[in-house]
Amino acid sequence: MSTAAPTPVPFASALKFWLWLGCVSFGGPAGQIALMHQELVVRRRWISEQRYLHALHYCMLLPGPEAQQLATYIGWLMHRTLGGLAAGTLFVLPSLILLIGLSWAYTAWGQLPWGQAMLWGLKPAVTALVLQAVHRMVTRTLNAPWLWGLAALSLLASLAGVGFPWLLTVAALVGVGMGRRRATPMPAAMPDALRPHAAAWIDDDTPTPAHARYNGWRMLGVAGLGLSLWALSLGLLALVLGPSHTLVRMGGFFTEAALLTFGGAYAVLPYVTQAAVAQYGWVSANQMMDGLALGETTPGPLIMVLAFVGFVSGHNQALLGQPWLGGLVSACVVTWFTFLPSFVFILAGGPLVESSRRLPSLKGPLQGIGAAVIGVMLQLAGQFAWHTAWPAGQWSRPDVLALLLIGLAFWLLTVRRWTVVRVLAVSLVAGLLHALT
Repeated sequence: MSTAAPTPVPFASALKFWLWLGCVSFGGPAGQIALMHQELVVRRRWISEQRYLHALHYCMLLPGPEAQQLATYIGWLMHRTLGGLAAGTLFVLPSLILLIGLSWAYTAWGQLPWGQAMLWGLKPAVTALVLQAVHRMVTRTLNAPWLWGLAALSLLASLAGVGFPWLLTVAALVGVGMGRRRATPMPAAMPDALRPHAAAWIDDDTPTPAHARYNGWRMLGVAGLGLSLWALSLGLLALVLGPSHTLVRMGGFFTEAALLTFGGAYAVLPYVTQAAVAQYGWVSANQMMDGLALGETTPGPLIMVLAFVGFVSGHNQALLGQPWLGGLVSACVVTWFTFLPSFVFILAGGPLVESSRRLPSLKGPLQGIGAAVIGVMLQLAGQFAWHTAWPAGQWSRPDVLALLLIGLAFWLLTVRRWTVVRVLAVSLVAGLLHALT
């Protein structure tokens, strides 16, 4: 392999790559981050290992989908604002188009017998997926007794109806206190930084590009522009449709949800489920599970399941006079307000990545938030399991086959290490076979 640095990448070549990435980025954030590492660091050598990891750590500190934000950041570092907008948009666009098509198929055929049979098989798989996400977070996050205690308290608080923002706030404050008590100095250099590596286009010692240098006024300007776009779009919806219209409420709510998405899409799902199902009545709990299953089958960030919520709600209410039009517009509105904050965080705060290498003071709050998220996710898993195993209500007979399918799917995901798509395929077949018996 050549050790010479690659030549600068033309914008057109980068554009083709970001489109390809948006079409093949299955497997959730872990798979997407690994795929970008393989392509950008190892194969194409557009960015060095250390700069890639440093950008990833920054994105993990932010609310929102970290894989999409990482793509936006690298695109911005390579080709300025236009590159960031292109990378972030193309990471989401194929998933949005595909999910709108699946949502339309769901509303058209989901109530037919064969559609119900397939959805019966998907619901246990969705429950297992949430349990797998909890299992993965427990093994990576709960490495101290106080974190276990915080996760248990979070579960009890969520069962008692305490709001998700309050849980995150308290957990972060607890993490600040514990972080100060257990503060340890960070190592001066990571071992990987000392290993020889093939030169990259944007290497460890590559000077920071002019557009990536920190400038307080520029950061405020970009943040102000993003805030203005948000206010203008929400204000226009309110002016044209009225302040109490569903699309206006969606814009406000999904902006709030985007700002609370610490720990990935699974972390914010309990908050969205509680509001979309119980507070606003946009979808039912079963529809929320169906949307998560469909979201798992598409590339791109899992938080795109929120577009399904928008489509089904707009379709059911026949917003703008037509079910299909209402669903389409609602899905696009939800996507806009969900991802706008992520673009602002990267385009405004990107220079901070280059000017600050370590943020040790944030370790404690992030650990606390992660522990609280685990408790909330356990509550969501219990809710999904309840709707799956007792679909007819509290005192009905449990669906034993559904419970067994939950266990099988969880075993395949955690022990056998099957891919999500493969497990969903098995669940679909199980649903169809169950309907024939």
